[in-house]
Amino acid sequence: MRELFVREIHILLVHPIYIMCMVVAPLLITFFFTSLMDEGAPQNLPIGVVDLDQTTTTRKLTRMIDAFQSTKVVAHYTSMDEARHAIQKNDIYGFLLFPKDLTSDMLAFRQPKMSFYYSNTSLTAGSLIYKDMKTVCTLAAAGVGQGIMQAKGMTPEQIKATLQPIALDTHLIGNPWVNYNFYLSAMLIPNTIILLIFLVTVYSLGIEIKFRMRRENDRDNKGWLEMAHGDFGMAIFTKILPQTLVFICVFILVYSYLFGWLHFPHPGGFWRIVLLAFLSVVSAQGFGVFIFGLIPSMRMAMSVCSLWGVLSFSMAGTAFPVFAMDAPLQSISWMFPMRHYYLIYQLCILNTYPLTEVLINIFAMLSLGFLPLLVIKRIERAFVNYAYEP
Repeated sequence: MRELFVREIHILLVHPIYIMCMVVAPLLITFFFTSLMDEGAPQNLPIGVVDLDQTTTTRKLTRMIDAFQSTKVVAHYTSMDEARHAIQKNDIYGFLLFPKDLTSDMLAFRQPKMSFYYSNTSLTAGSLIYKDMKTVCTLAAAGVGQGIMQAKGMTPEQIKATLQPIALDTHLIGNPWVNYNFYLSAMLIPNTIILLIFLVTVYSLGIEIKFRMRRENDRDNKGWLEMAHGDFGMAIFTKILPQTLVFICVFILVYSYLFGWLHFPHPGGFWRIVLLAFLSVVSAQGFGVFIFGLIPSMRMAMSVCSLWGVLSFSMAGTAFPVFAMDAPLQSISWMFPMRHYYLIYQLCILNTYPLTEVLINIFAMLSLGFLPLLVIKRIERAFVNYAYEP
């Protein structure tokens, strides 16, 4: 076993593709996503204004929405058609329309319509702009009502009770800062690393067939299976073990950067994060070996793993809840390591639930790690009989 272990370490060191996929790529991905969302949420999203009223009130409303953190007024248009074309050309994400005689109609209680239009092609940008524009419209109506109530001699407490009879007390659990970096990077980065684990695992097995390393002699003049003394299970385990150690170290390094340097919230404790890293690596490697056993072709197995890894971004439940999917998709989601990663991370690390709440997910990830036992004989037959075809 020691001789096999040294051989695999040598292969990892002399082939740059392993270093690139196992160390360099995860680190680059980490820096890319965290720097992309380093401000926490999109800021200064471009919007426009169509001011057909041209009064002090509309200019005040324009300055008000321009002062919001998420939006920035970058253009004024003379007509609605001009502003609509600007949205279609992606010059702006939305615009406010102040109709003619808006101010006079408001003061005369004629219920004027102040419209806003936004593009929801980008869900994040659309939701942020919608929130800011709706707030401005609400404040405009409240401002007129406040002025009239003051003229009638009402006290500030009476005005406040009339305009806002129910005060909302909002508590955001897990991510009270509404920081997209905390939410998205903590899921996108591990999912991408799991995808790389899929590919590296399949590649390391398929390359043995492609270059006939199992029959040719390496630098110690001993073949791969010969070093394992015919124990194919030991040969597979020893081939995967160095990669397991490297990926766990990479995960811990990435987590140290996210939760230590960038101070991502993790009230559940760092030791649970380390446990989650181990489970992620083991389940991803087990699934990769299982796919190679089902399809003992490096090209086809890597294609299936690529597809599975990409689907993980949706099946994890971060963007669309799994319980709202069709029943077959809910069942298939159990085969995605990222789905269990998300549940463990959300419950035990963000919300400090005990691990007993996610025992079924831990068991599922360990079960994915033991999937190769179901196809070990098939992989062995493939290594003995399969002829590589480019």
